[in-house]
Amino acid sequence: MAISVAVYLLSGERASLETQEDASVEALSRTAQSTLGVGKGRLLSADGRMLDAALTVKEARIQNGDELCLQIRLPQVTASMFTMHRDHGGAFAAILGDGSVVTWGGTDFGGDSSSVQAQLKGVQHIQASQHAFAAVLHDGSVVTWGAADSGGDSKSVQAQLKGVQHIQSSQQAFAAILRDGSVVTWGSADFGGDSKSVQAQLTGVQHVHASAGAFAAILGDGSVVTWGDPICGGDSSSVQAQLKGVQHIQDSPRAFAAILRDGSVVTWGEPFYGGDSSRVQAQLKGVQSIQASAGAFAAILYHGSVVTWGQAGLGGDSSSVQTQLKSVQHIQAAATAFAAILADGTVVTWGPADFGGDSSSVQAQLRGVRDVQASVAAFAALLGDASVVTWGNAAAGGDSSSVQAQLKGVRHIQASQHAFAAVLHDGSVVTWGAADSGGDSGDCESVQDQLKGVQQIQASRRAFAAILDDGSVVAWGHADFGGVR
Repeated sequence: MAISVAVYLLSGERASLETQEDASVEALSRTAQSTLGVGKGRLLSADGRMLDAALTVKEARIQNGDELCLQIRLPQVTASMFTMHRDHGGAFAAILGDGSVVTWGGTDFGGDSSSVQAQLKGVQHIQASQHAFAAVLHDGSVVTWGAADSGGDSKSVQAQLKGVQHIQSSQQAFAAILRDGSVVTWGSADFGGDSKSVQAQLTGVQHVHASAGAFAAILGDGSVVTWGDPICGGDSSSVQAQLKGVQHIQDSPRAFAAILRDGSVVTWGEPFYGGDSSRVQAQLKGVQSIQASAGAFAAILYHGSVVTWGQAGLGGDSSSVQTQLKSVQHIQAAATAFAAILADGTVVTWGPADFGGDSSSVQAQLRGVRDVQASVAAFAALLGDASVVTWGNAAAGGDSSSVQAQLKGVRHIQASQHAFAAVLHDGSVVTWGAADSGGDSGDCESVQDQLKGVQQIQASRRAFAAILDDGSVVAWGHADFGGVR
């Protein structure tokens, strides 16, 4: 029997549709999407009840004359983790408006989810390791795919993965916080995938942080439990007595830095990479936030000054600009350099000059800076007038002169490892940097024509994925890193 229903969008646009009672809700949703010219979404009843796509129209109690809402959500795109090492690929995973998932990119990096596709329904969140993905479903269960030794195979702990609230990842392992405050881990034991040695201590966990090969959990009482590779901070025994009243933890690839309730800092991990802050310990008081490069930390104190430590060649020595570091509001990090935005909108940089640590060539232009983004060796500053200033290694996006005239009305900047992509106010995109890292979207005319109505951009190591206002996704850059869908 045929019935008529009205389907509307939150924007007010609506369509009258006819359907059979024995047709599926999914088929009705597809018809509505096609008629209204929008991407995937979820049908809601008049009383706000989400309709199960697997049911028939009759089973879902949809009646003649009903008004249904098609709830459209923009895709949420997650990229596989990229590191400073020479990865040979990457991938993307996108949660579509109906809670299903689409993946693409390197198969060895999680770009093929076909083996679990039927399970990927009602997905709420996706977390990525270097070679795998983990999806949290609406019922709190987890689906994983990708390289088994990077966490792509969670069969050994599947029965425990219930009521999952959040997932964190190291390079090759995952850690899930459950509703009861316990933690379940899987993946490579060498990268924190095995937490058996501390399992009894993992109760009342509030947050989990990860370095390249270890995890650090903050408990409800402000203490910390660590596990994984000791070189990456998996062993905090030397500072355990000090880890009380912990408010936040910042990670670098091989170390952790914890901010305590009194504003002091405790560090552990590889000493040469920031795990030893003894040289500046007396200065670490009233710390508000900490940022990390590949092997150094920079802390902003309550009065706006900055304290740095770690490997000098990776930004751990700011002595050359120390007198300029006053009223600092925010710090951004490239692999080996830092850029600090001051209260007056100017910028101070330090670290190796060839990697973004020297901004003297553009210093006069760095006025009214609102935000700074970083590739591996360059920075891009978004100014108050929506223009952009870049510096650092030209091969990593430090030279935007070829597109400077186009960089007007910029809303947002995203970075891959060696390139940048700017979203303009009109929804178009401007790119620069290494072409094989997504720095030349104009190289493929078909891609540039599609980059209209862009809302957000995500990046893997050498590719970009743009989310358009119609719910579609456009990717470009190196094919092995997800640059082709």
